[in-house]
Amino acid sequence: MLIPVFVSCPTALNARQERSRQMILAELKHLQLEPRALGRTDYPTELPLREVYVIAKHCSGGVILGFEQSYAAKAVEKRGVRGKAKPQKDVIMPTPWNHLEAGILFGMNLPLLVFKEKGISGGVFDVGVTDNFVHPMPTPKLDASERTALTEVFLKWQFKVRDLYYK
Repeated sequence: MLIPVFVSCPTALNARQERSRQMILAELKHLQLEPRALGRTDYPTELPLREVYVIAKHCSGGVILGFEQSYAAKAVEKRGVRGKAKPQKDVIMPTPWNHLEAGILFGMNLPLLVFKEKGISGGVFDVGVTDNFVHPMPTPKLDASERTALTEVFLKWQFKVRDLYYK
């Protein structure tokens, strides 16, 4: 029997991002966990944000995949705030849905596993925001020790997922 887990991930990915997503889905499959995602496995019948909650109610854990979805060559952080405005270059941002979905899952006290691409920050991807470690996004070119470390991360998390599911 597969245990459902919510996967927060943009629907539109480039080829490199899709390979990383497939790696993560393979880990879930290996652990007999069923990925559930708005716009991939489940489609809204009501408002999309409400549907996230409906899906999450049937899940025992969550995976947040912070992939780049927006890029700005130049940006200004805290524009108009006296003494705080900072120019930035090469700013990459995840989908805002990562933050919304993570907030719902966190509020439901589900075990979370958070991954982010290099350069992604803010919200759920900031260190110390949740009690979860934010992991670098795995790539298909992992060496043996990195692969082992990734597997260990999934094993520790899935223990919490199974514990919740069987309570």
